Amino acid sequence: MPELPEVETICRGLRSRVVGRRIVGVEVLEPRLRSRVGDDFASALNGRVITAVRRRAKYILIDLDGGSIWLTHLGMSGKLIWVEKGRRREKHDHIIVKLDSGNELRYHDPRRFGLSLVTTRGEIDALPQLKTLGPEPLDGEFNAEYLYGATRGSRRRIRDLLIDQTTVAGLGNIYANEILFHAGVRPTARAWKLRRSEVDRVAKLTPKILREAIRWCGTSFSDYRDVEDRYGNFQKHLRVYDRELEKCRVCETAIKRVALGNRSAFYCPRCQK
Repeated sequence: MPELPEVETICRGLRSRVVGRRIVGVEVLEPRLRSRVGDDFASALNGRVITAVRRRAKYILIDLDGGSIWLTHLGMSGKLIWVEKGRRREKHDHIIVKLDSGNELRYHDPRRFGLSLVTTRGEIDALPQLKTLGPEPLDGEFNAEYLYGATRGSRRRIRDLLIDQTTVAGLGNIYANEILFHAGVRPTARAWKLRRSEVDRVAKLTPKILREAIRWCGTSFSDYRDVEDRYGNFQKHLRVYDRELEKCRVCETAIKRVALGNRSAFYCPRCQK
């Protein structure tokens, strides 16, 4: 699933291409996503001018004139790509949004776990998908003091706490593993047992690692692509994630994997004590 760096990369790519453009046509070829695309989706978008593109957690928010917002979540395999006029359509292109420039935005999703809906500025914060989200890790609300308070009240493992969207918005398994490696903290450590110095390192490194991943346009293992349908490059810089039995890039100890819930966690037994 695309995480914060991937979604932020897409938003940045969209801003320079679609802001100020008018939507002149909408086709919903497959409405059966995670939640069915509304019958009024096309009419709510058609004719509107795109005024801004922003992100909340792992959601893409496209602001429209008149106070409407087109909200998209990419799910496990979704892509929102900008394409030149005349590009051949693909099997899993489910939503086509035509722009007055002649280009199109296409939502492509083989597994159909994504979400696409239109809401308003007055209603956006009350949506069930957004109303319980925690602070953004790239904003000032997320800091060592906040994270330390969150760990004191949690009996969960620190990896699980970090990927809880009510604790940190947008952070997922890939980057939680990477942050914990750089902080020297094992993903299996109980949050409430961490020392203040350990929590401080995690809090300090969280925005640093995320910004570095954004600089490399995110991580591509399988489905993720940027707005021009290109791969990200941060997978070349991962220290532990998906590197079981490979040598640690710091100490050459074999990376280990452990199952935490329904996700794998990765760590270096020597660097993370």
